[in-house]
Amino acid sequence: MTDKPLLIIVVLAVLIVLGILATGIGGFARGGEFNRKHGNRLMRWRLIAQAIAVALIMLFIYLRGY
Repeated sequence: MTDKPLLIIVVLAVLIVLGILATGIGGFARGGEFNRKHGNRLMRWRLIAQAIAVALIMLFIYLRGY
């Protein structure tokens, strides 16, 4: 299985997106200084990480030949 390392990278990328999203939502729900200071930055990083994750998923699907 030559695609197993790529699958691990894809899973890590998705988990990173999930972590950033959870931190952003938690900060938004709590409000306060953290949300004012980091809310937009976290969502910007989430979009970047999500785009990378989607690109890796597409690469994985392409290499698998589906």
